[in-house]
Amino acid sequence: MESNVQFLTFIALLVCVPVANGWGIDGHLIICRIAQPRLSEAAADAVSQLLPDFAGGDLGSVCSWADRVKFRYHWSSALHYIDTPDDLCTYQYNRDCKDEDGIQDRCVAGAIKNYTNQLLSYRDHDAASQYNLTEALLFLSHFMGDIHQPLHVGFTSDRGGNTIDVHWYTRKAVLHHIWDDNIIETAEERFYDSSVDELVDTLQKNITSVWSNQAKAWAACTTTACPDAYASEGIKAACDWAYKGVSEGSVLEDEYFLSRKRVVNLRLAQGGVRLAATLNRIFG
Repeated sequence: MESNVQFLTFIALLVCVPVANGWGIDGHLIICRIAQPRLSEAAADAVSQLLPDFAGGDLGSVCSWADRVKFRYHWSSALHYIDTPDDLCTYQYNRDCKDEDGIQDRCVAGAIKNYTNQLLSYRDHDAASQYNLTEALLFLSHFMGDIHQPLHVGFTSDRGGNTIDVHWYTRKAVLHHIWDDNIIETAEERFYDSSVDELVDTLQKNITSVWSNQAKAWAACTTTACPDAYASEGIKAACDWAYKGVSEGSVLEDEYFLSRKRVVNLRLAQGGVRLAATLNRIFG
């Protein structure tokens, strides 16, 4: 893993850098904490080998790394989201997976496919040597989270809700940030004693109880990774829940929060289950 030496030095400098992109820090942490206990023995071993030492074996602790490196890896910014045509509420890979310059495959679905393919070389030493598989693991884990945030598959004109100014109760915010952070943070404060661990525990219990039958279907995929299906779900959730009833200057309070909290919890749970299933398929 010689190619990882420079990366480990670089990433160590970023651990304490604050970030508020994608899902917020808690959202990505939750997805990776849901995923890690669901890994097969082979996948858990591979993840352990690829994680940087300072992560202490905890994938969740580095699941926001991909947001922190945008200032250095400028090329990666377009890989966190998908812009879809306004108001169509549909996603098509060939139409939508491109960056602002029209370069194909540069979107979060394309990134998931790319880093999945890189990680498939893990057991082929000669092939793996051309990639930094630690970075590939962290990018894949992060992007599997991003694609489950509904406004990361949002409308082109408002940049996934980033240009829609609203109020979250009494505070000014943009709609995208509400889905990244505010719904999760408000839920933690109101229902989980301000503890992200309690929220993770609740979601894990729901996955094995009220969502147990659904969770089996969430994990299913006929290939190694199925980001196009997740993106199609995302734009539907964006239209049905994130954008619905919201306009410039809207004040979003309990009616919006309590109904949308269920959607956020579901997408976090799906993201965690699917990240684990994808890593299990990659590492056999």
